[in-house]
Amino acid sequence: MSLSVVIITWNSQEHIEACLVSLQEQESTLSLEVIVVDNASMDETREIIARNFPIVRVIPNEKNLGFTRACNLGIAKCTGRYILLLCPHTVMKPEALAEMVQYMEAHPQVGALGPQLLFPDGQIQPSCRQFPTYRLMLWEFTGLRMLFPRSRIFGGWRMSYFDHRQLRPVDQPMGACLLLRRSALEEITALDDQLEMFFSDVDLCRRLKDAGWEIIFFPTTQVVHAAGSSIGRARARMLVASHRDCYRYFKKYRSKPLDYVFSWMLGLGLLFSLPIRLLACRLKVFFSPVF
Repeated sequence: MSLSVVIITWNSQEHIEACLVSLQEQESTLSLEVIVVDNASMDETREIIARNFPIVRVIPNEKNLGFTRACNLGIAKCTGRYILLLCPHTVMKPEALAEMVQYMEAHPQVGALGPQLLFPDGQIQPSCRQFPTYRLMLWEFTGLRMLFPRSRIFGGWRMSYFDHRQLRPVDQPMGACLLLRRSALEEITALDDQLEMFFSDVDLCRRLKDAGWEIIFFPTTQVVHAAGSSIGRARARMLVASHRDCYRYFKKYRSKPLDYVFSWMLGLGLLFSLPIRLLACRLKVFFSPVF
């Protein structure tokens, strides 16, 4: 197999069929294997796959293991030279995978590649970020990022100054659709399952870059992504998970004495801001996104 696709599902019956159909349409130009790891869906996700896509391999979990552990289960079964981590709420444009793989083949220094993501209405979905730092998190907490979204200083983490139209090296494309070179992934080992749901893609890209691999944003290829479909069904739990994983990510990379002070301060900020965001989520006062 030239390409293995790993999809993590959880009550994804609304989207999984369109996602898998779009993958079927890629097979005229690529040899694919598709592995779906299902996190104990209670809807008809598994039945839809078994009925309409018998060639797809399903790994059924008896309980929800979270995104990262489920990803690692799928990756362990992959045989392809390339591995695509794909959200079930995506639809691939024709020839998308072939274009992505061809670029990787022509650029052996590239360890990961992310396409241009689109909202279902066709608008470009911001999907690239810089690696988070304590300073960038300060702009998030103080609201300066929202006040000055086009600033390269205050909008640095979410790269809100970038129009997502140019091919360029980036720190981290969104994990909703991320193509990985198998040899690069094997060099740094799998995703860190201490980061249950969030920041595992950030950590993965950071370790790839630290190992000398290049990461590319590839706008030539477009993928439609219904962002937040799974998160929206359990937003309160996802808010808690995002704060916990954010703290764990920064804790993992503490190396200097000041890092311990800053991570402690970040932990307090995350702790005190969580009830406010949970309340806003419950009252639906405003959209309270997770990290």
